[in-house]
Amino acid sequence: MNYSSARQYFYQEIQQPDEHIDLAKAALYIAQEEYPNLDPEEYINALDRMAIELQERLPTSRYPLRIIQSINQYLYNELGFAGNEKYYSDPRNSFFNDVIDRRVGIPITLALVYMEVARRVNFSMVGVGMPGHFLIRPNIPDIEIFVDAFNGGEIMFAQDCQEKLSQIYQQPMTLQPGFLAVVSHRHFLARMLTNLKYIYLRQQELEKTLAAVERILLLFPGVSLEIRDRGLLCYQLGHYSQAVDDLQSYLVKIPDAEDASVIRQLLSKLGKDG
Repeated sequence: MNYSSARQYFYQEIQQPDEHIDLAKAALYIAQEEYPNLDPEEYINALDRMAIELQERLPTSRYPLRIIQSINQYLYNELGFAGNEKYYSDPRNSFFNDVIDRRVGIPITLALVYMEVARRVNFSMVGVGMPGHFLIRPNIPDIEIFVDAFNGGEIMFAQDCQEKLSQIYQQPMTLQPGFLAVVSHRHFLARMLTNLKYIYLRQQELEKTLAAVERILLLFPGVSLEIRDRGLLCYQLGHYSQAVDDLQSYLVKIPDAEDASVIRQLLSKLGKDG
């Protein structure tokens, strides 16, 4: 497995209609760029085995709360999955294979483990992209139950989510309806990649930052800020032709952007008009 074939597998997976994208496979293709010898089937099989073990522990009654409690008991108490609070910014928390191997992760990757195991026992769950955090909930109409996969599968209701928001932002927050909206599969993957993007940016690993941005743009080709960021990264890495194309494209899309003057100065340095 080389870099380009990992990218190609990812690209092929996301060409499907959103609901048909296999999140586990797509997440493993993201990880393959970091781990070229990674075998996605090994981890798909691991999820299958977890689901078989979980199935034996499920209650006979299919009440959502009872099922959630059984999943929590299995994943957190028996297998020992946990949120990595101490080393939250460790990039391994964002790679699905590492999360399955090490049994620690961040909210979105632990949510993915939870969703994939639950799906295999016919208990569909969906991602909820709350600002500053990530939750999941049963894919059942009119049931306002949320699960915090980062905190041991804590069961939450809307009021709990508002308190969590206020805690995260350290000020009183009003819960807007959109804060608890279900995220699409493409947005789920983009959020995983955005986490990696900023982790690598803080570490000044620009090639890896660029790789994250490129895959976000495979998911959402027209996002202006990602086009700008690709241009800026290409400039720093000496890929000047791509930098010019992206920065000019950004100014065409948002000519009155707050940073337009800075981008024009950069283009002037490169001998191009903005």
